[in-house]
Amino acid sequence: MSDDILPITISLDGEKDTIRLGEDLALALTSGDCLALIGDLGAGKSTLARAFIRAMADTPDLEVPSPTFTIIQTYPTRIPVAHLDLYRLSDVSELDELGIDEMLEDGICLIEWPDMAAEVLPPEQTISLTLTHSGEGRLAVIDAPAKQKARLERVFAIRAFLAKNGMGDATRRFLSGDASTRAYETISTDGSDLILMDWRRPLRGAIVADGKTYAEIAHLAQDARSFVAIGNYLGNSGFCAPEILAADTDQGILLLEDLGRDGVLASDGTPIEERYLQSVACLAALHQTPRPDLLPVGDGSTYEVPPFDRQAMKIEVSLLVEWYLPHKRGKPLTDGEKSDYYALWDRLIDTLADCETGLLLRDFHSPNIIWQQQNSGIRQVGLIDFQDAMIGPTAYDLASIVQDARVTISRELQARLLSHYLDGRRNTPSFEETAFLKAFAIMSAQRNCKLAGIWVRLLERDGKPGYMQHMPRTFRYLGAALSHPGLAPLRDWCLRMGMEFND
Repeated sequence: MSDDILPITISLDGEKDTIRLGEDLALALTSGDCLALIGDLGAGKSTLARAFIRAMADTPDLEVPSPTFTIIQTYPTRIPVAHLDLYRLSDVSELDELGIDEMLEDGICLIEWPDMAAEVLPPEQTISLTLTHSGEGRLAVIDAPAKQKARLERVFAIRAFLAKNGMGDATRRFLSGDASTRAYETISTDGSDLILMDWRRPLRGAIVADGKTYAEIAHLAQDARSFVAIGNYLGNSGFCAPEILAADTDQGILLLEDLGRDGVLASDGTPIEERYLQSVACLAALHQTPRPDLLPVGDGSTYEVPPFDRQAMKIEVSLLVEWYLPHKRGKPLTDGEKSDYYALWDRLIDTLADCETGLLLRDFHSPNIIWQQQNSGIRQVGLIDFQDAMIGPTAYDLASIVQDARVTISRELQARLLSHYLDGRRNTPSFEETAFLKAFAIMSAQRNCKLAGIWVRLLERDGKPGYMQHMPRTFRYLGAALSHPGLAPLRDWCLRMGMEFND
């Protein structure tokens, strides 16, 4: 560890503070981390270890015996935890039998009395936490490598944010993370549970074109301002979005109303038709709401909702030719093949010039809809994950839900959903059904070309093969979109590239 990385010092007034520190550490540590607990008898090591393991298991009364005599106790928690007590270890050679390296491959090691193992613990993975008596309380001093220290400081910054907003004693539990830099926690107080969004500003990615990154060209939100602005707009317009109770947009920390866990799918993963029908009715209402321009953020600044422009559409469909087709064919496409593909998309995008545009939420599908049984009408549809919203063809979001990327929607249900949406729009004088249906086909093709590439990118770049299960569904949806007469040239190109559709 570099000498210029200063330790973190935390005052602990009593057992409650020690427990809270253990719980916060459970949010900061991840696979490969080794936490070395140092301190005299009675310093609080066991209390902290017990709190850490219970938080990782999300089981407040979990039995956590001391491993003094067994030396090691393992827990199959959210991230596997190995709790070691080396007090009775007589020789460093005995560590070989414990297999600390193997434990760290996919888990966390929590070690009391780590002095015996000092020479074998990996320095780039080891966090040393020293507990000492200090007056009536204790002092925790944490030494950590830079990467781990950054995670710790983030978790402690969130605790400070909660304290500033009157929730310093709240219980925090990991809820989820997604493919971005966002992570979520459940915040429990004496009242209703809340959701904390932890949105660290991402590092700028690689330049892909015109001096911009993929995220910049695709207009993916880079900070929490977009979520605040869009969320308040939706709430003020009569839709159900989580109330934003506190926000530090500079740090990217938001405290939100918890809309619950009830979605639009049955327990077996199939769509609940009533809830999908209400979801498309919600979209119909949204598409008749005046589209936003500059939106207040609440910190004195404003947010301009970006356009779903030609560059954004094309960078997304590029994933098909940069990831999916090379994966399928075993070799890259030629420049000529790519040029023909992009020319086809330019012509399709040109035909969208006169289509209806408005606010599109971008990922309006089952993972991002929270069913609100207690509400009525469109407010039964709880909206989340709308930070990447754009101004573009309104048909895009309808394609997202009618052809749900993670759920098989039968052709019959697709037809009923589309008809239900159109019934809700036909009373709008400016609504042109034929033009809308063509835009629907184009947006469906655009979205599914993107998704086919994303599934392969997640497999090859990110080591996440599970998403490939969605590929057959994606191609059924894509084939349906390409059956529209206006997309025949794109379908012909896809067939020449060896793509197959199960129409």
